[in-house]
Amino acid sequence: MYEPDVEDLKPWILLNLVPGLGPRLTKALLEKFHSPEAVINASVQDLAQVPHLGFNTATKLFDSFKKYKTDQEIASMRIHGVKAIVINKPDYPSSLKSIWDPPPILFLKGEILPCDDKSIAIVGSRSCTEYGKRMARKLAKGLALAGYTIVSGLARGIDAEAHRGALEASGRTIAVLAGGLSKIYPPEHAGLAADITGKGAILSEAPMLQAPLPGMFPARNRIISGLSKAIILVEAAEKSGALVTAVHASEQGRPVLALPGSVESSASGGTNSLIRKGAVLIRDVDDVLQELKDWAPSFSQKLLPGIEEAEKSLKIPDNLDEAEAQIWQALSENECNLDELIRASGQSAGIVAGKLLGMEMKRIIKRLPGSRFTIC
Repeated sequence: MYEPDVEDLKPWILLNLVPGLGPRLTKALLEKFHSPEAVINASVQDLAQVPHLGFNTATKLFDSFKKYKTDQEIASMRIHGVKAIVINKPDYPSSLKSIWDPPPILFLKGEILPCDDKSIAIVGSRSCTEYGKRMARKLAKGLALAGYTIVSGLARGIDAEAHRGALEASGRTIAVLAGGLSKIYPPEHAGLAADITGKGAILSEAPMLQAPLPGMFPARNRIISGLSKAIILVEAAEKSGALVTAVHASEQGRPVLALPGSVESSASGGTNSLIRKGAVLIRDVDDVLQELKDWAPSFSQKLLPGIEEAEKSLKIPDNLDEAEAQIWQALSENECNLDELIRASGQSAGIVAGKLLGMEMKRIIKRLPGSRFTIC
């Protein structure tokens, strides 16, 4: 039976149990008090000194720290063979640590290895076609054979096929769940989750006993993209939740790749729309590998950053329309947020937001923490 280091984990688990205490507020508290133990033992007056917290919220947090107990969480971890990794430890995934709002604690079953730094996410709709299932499995299998770890969400449809493709190739795969690890969701994927645990990991930021709620899936998607070097959208309708992963990936500076589908199929409406907005069209594993090769900095660029920076600052891309050129010009002079770019371009908020997404996906610009933008 797995025995977690209880005393080290208890303060982190307690912070994770408090409702409303998300990654960003937890980060602010840790920056102020330097350790979870100090946060939990802080007075209301000290908590209220955290920027934007306020006395009422500080009082609620203070009361919650006294109210919630970690005994059930620890017991559940032992029963299910789950361990936890926290953000200030070296075994926490470095790619995930670099995103704007990384989870302070991750619960996992299985292992995350150094080779998992080379990961690609494959996501898509639950209500997918046979074409989508076949291509998801084919892409995952080929990329696993090329040495990539496949990351997805264990959901029905495309996600499950991506995990199965990696397993068929005897490759590694990681499943990110929205709810706690005490009960696999969807339940029919319990056997698949067990197979994944033997060749990778299942993980979640949610407390062990937390049932998955609808609002938790978009937050889960930022972890999927955060663990990955790129994401591939295989099949998604216009309002598919998988599109949220593409937005997170764009915000995190990850390339977004998309497999085209029939224009007559509503199942591919969102995927085809992303391609129109600038996502990279891929047809097979070779396209993915070529794109990742082109995306990675070349050896000469790493050696000669001064030359690269000079060229970047002088040459405006020649494939921009008028609105995009105005945005690029503004960003070439300084980092800007959305409001500043609206003023600089003279365009409406809707037009600027759409142009920004397209330019991000073409890797002309990139999003910085705090929703500011700069040229790539």
